[in-house]
Amino acid sequence: MKKKWVITTATGLFLTAGIGFASAAVINGTPALGFKFSNNGQAVSISETPVNIDGHLYVPVRALSEAAGKYVDYDAFSQGVALTDKPTLIGKYALKDPNLAEGIKMGVGSSLTHLPGDPDNVFYTTADRGPNGQIEVNGKTVRTFPLADYTPTIYKIEIADGTINIIDQFPLKVDGVDPVTNKANITGLPNIKGRDEAPYDAKGETELAYDPYGLDIEGLAYNAQDDTFWISDEYGPSIAHVKRDGTLIERIVPQGWASQVETPLVPARETLPAVYNKLRQNRGAEAVGITQDGKYMFMAMQNALRNPDKTMDNSRQVRIIKFDLSTLKPIAEFVYQLEDASQFKDLVQGDIVVSDLVVVNDHTLLIDERDKFSGDKAQLKRIYAVDLTNATNVLGKYDDDKAAGKTLEQMTVADLKANSIKPVSKRTVLDSVEFKFPYEKIEGVTLTNGDTLTIVNDNDFGVDSTTEENGTELWQFKLPYTLK
Repeated sequence: MKKKWVITTATGLFLTAGIGFASAAVINGTPALGFKFSNNGQAVSISETPVNIDGHLYVPVRALSEAAGKYVDYDAFSQGVALTDKPTLIGKYALKDPNLAEGIKMGVGSSLTHLPGDPDNVFYTTADRGPNGQIEVNGKTVRTFPLADYTPTIYKIEIADGTINIIDQFPLKVDGVDPVTNKANITGLPNIKGRDEAPYDAKGETELAYDPYGLDIEGLAYNAQDDTFWISDEYGPSIAHVKRDGTLIERIVPQGWASQVETPLVPARETLPAVYNKLRQNRGAEAVGITQDGKYMFMAMQNALRNPDKTMDNSRQVRIIKFDLSTLKPIAEFVYQLEDASQFKDLVQGDIVVSDLVVVNDHTLLIDERDKFSGDKAQLKRIYAVDLTNATNVLGKYDDDKAAGKTLEQMTVADLKANSIKPVSKRTVLDSVEFKFPYEKIEGVTLTNGDTLTIVNDNDFGVDSTTEENGTELWQFKLPYTLK
């Protein structure tokens, strides 16, 4: 019996001797039943039935590649298909430290980085702004900080024998006195009243003080050229420059930010474009990374900006910005397009976020993209290799609707194509859902030796957790190739 096949560049790529492309062609073929497939001598099954067309066996690229243990990614902008070998899980490690207080777990994992020269099992990480949650008080949802004096801290950790061990820690501090703590150590409290989320005590009854130096740490990068860290912060959004001992040096902020708060101990460099003031609260500067030569720094937002307003919470466009570290000024900005939520179950677009990045070189990044679910409900927990080579530099071009009638965040795929805007290309290097990683928030990612990928989750200190097992785990994977 003849069978009609519709072949398009998006969904109908087939293998013969190579990869054949067609543009919306309809052809007749006979289902090729009974064929057996193997990969490295092991039998595999494929999700689609092959078809015989004029004596040639055609098999969908995705079906055959996935059966052979490869990830398959399609780029609609470049009309390209990327096949990538899957990694191997080589280790699991859990944090065993005691709780910080009753009902509040110890946690690390909102970031992760490995320093050159350190042993392969030693990393640096952070928690975020400290234990916080949301409760309803008198019909109003408020943000609570049950440990308001918590100090955001850089932790040096070692993994061994299935355990994450904290071997040193560096509380963040100013060279002087923080006005909230009355000592050098800062807090994780918001910076600006009326702009940031209002902080409340554990009962949600008393509004707490705002800390102009407070940080909500989400990403951590190391610059070997001057032996310092850079931290991406959700409040500003900002990127804070920090000495190895935890002392804050300076802070990159959006234009117009510094006029709203005084920070004489930590100079605010207004080199982020003003459009970054339009962040969605608690969805700010999520990830940061630095090239090995210390020349460039990349920062990625967690979600789309509210540009022009909060209707953009379901935009797929996330901004990645590139800085010249010698001047602290941005030199490029790229579009990272989040996965389309419509292909998943019970997800709206705003539920998909960027959670970390790793700089491989000046044109290749690893991006951590995830959904809001954990356990069996998780559908999207992927690390992508991102290529900036052919991506369009949109710095300063689509920050308002005057350029093309729409802001960058308002644009659809068709709008991007119409304006010749190419997002960065993506290919999967890890799909942790396939490995059944149990937690929602993979927020720390790093790469060692070009072929060992390490991930760790942020447990949010167990606040508002629905499971007693919400701990911190670090998993390692060996890539079957080298990224460099």
